[in-house]
Amino acid sequence: MKEFTLEILTPSKKFFSGPVTSITVPGTKGEFQVLYNHAPIISTLDIGKIKITDTEGKEQIYADGGGVIEVQHNKVLLLVNSIENVSDIDAARAKKSLERAKERLAAKKEQIDFQRAELSLRRAVNRLKLTGSYHNN
Repeated sequence: MKEFTLEILTPSKKFFSGPVTSITVPGTKGEFQVLYNHAPIISTLDIGKIKITDTEGKEQIYADGGGVIEVQHNKVLLLVNSIENVSDIDAARAKKSLERAKERLAAKKEQIDFQRAELSLRRAVNRLKLTGSYHNN
């Protein structure tokens, strides 16, 4: 399969840079895949799952915290708020984060940053879903 260049940046570091054969991302209007010679596009990303296939055909799955993707001339730039390999996710820690976010949202106090708590809740749910540890209660 033909390859293209992928670069993934977070606010704190360059997460990845190199050749890949495909990437599937959670666009805010739905999931989509980028392959060699994809049409130019800029799109926003939702919190969700990113799947990358390297030049040897090996797939890696990541949890992302939302962001932006730009595709142009066989170069993909992914600017994400956060990204982590699913195999590195600590399900117990994600469950604690989920519970804290639920408590903050349930408290309905004026000093609570509801948008931040909602994002924290969505990220925790995403992590748990991707590890197979999420049970909607």
